[in-house]
Amino acid sequence: MPLYAYVCNDCAAEFELLVRASDVPACPSCGSEKLQQQVSRICNEIKYPAIAKSWRRRAAAEGDLSNFSKGERKL
Repeated sequence: MPLYAYVCNDCAAEFELLVRASDVPACPSCGSEKLQQQVSRICNEIKYPAIAKSWRRRAAAEGDLSNFSKGERKL
């Protein structure tokens, strides 16, 4: 079973769950099934710079600059 990160649309709780493909996950805080799947941040070290660069480029295109340094955010 893969590990997925979610944010609940009803109570804004953030959590991770092991989910089978056939299961419909529910929020552990409020029980709602209105969830938004997030990108799990499991890997601390990326050994392939090209992959890291593509992920950072995608994050910047989506407006998420939290993984960039202050100097890189000004670019």
